[in-house]
Amino acid sequence: MHSIYFVRHGETVWNVENKICGMTDSPLTQRGRQQAAQTGELVKNSGLAIDEILYSPLSRAADTAKAIAAATGIPARVEPRLREQCFGRYEGTPRDGAEFKVSKTHFADRYSGGESMLQLAQRIYNLLDELRADESKTYLLVAHNGIARVVKSYFTDMTNEEYAAFGIRNCELVEFQFDE
Repeated sequence: MHSIYFVRHGETVWNVENKICGMTDSPLTQRGRQQAAQTGELVKNSGLAIDEILYSPLSRAADTAKAIAAATGIPARVEPRLREQCFGRYEGTPRDGAEFKVSKTHFADRYSGGESMLQLAQRIYNLLDELRADESKTYLLVAHNGIARVVKSYFTDMTNEEYAAFGIRNCELVEFQFDE
């Protein structure tokens, strides 16, 4: 049995403003940069044997991954499939909006120009299948809350409501184990 690790990016301007980021590139706040540096120290001191960091091309995740790599010396490279879901018309709207909360349970909905949960799951599941097959390396994925939700669903049975409600904190480190 081997593992992968996941970290959500540090706090962003739009996180503070309670807005849906999606593919919109909201930068890290000063606190977000501090969280990223602290996460790098946590990984460095954890004793975890991580071989490579894969990160989303969006700056909030890339900056977080680069801070972790700088602290640990772990090589890092961009993985385009880890970009956040495009939430179409919901980007920049309140994260806790009633309409968006319902829409997150409609897995085929593309949010008027966005990406459906089904499309998102396909690209993330394909990536996870590749990482599962590569037992020679342990990876740290640095990405987004929407990606964390899909990764969790790959490893755990979830109802639609549990899926839509799931989330992790900024710079939270989570381990997932592939069953052999």
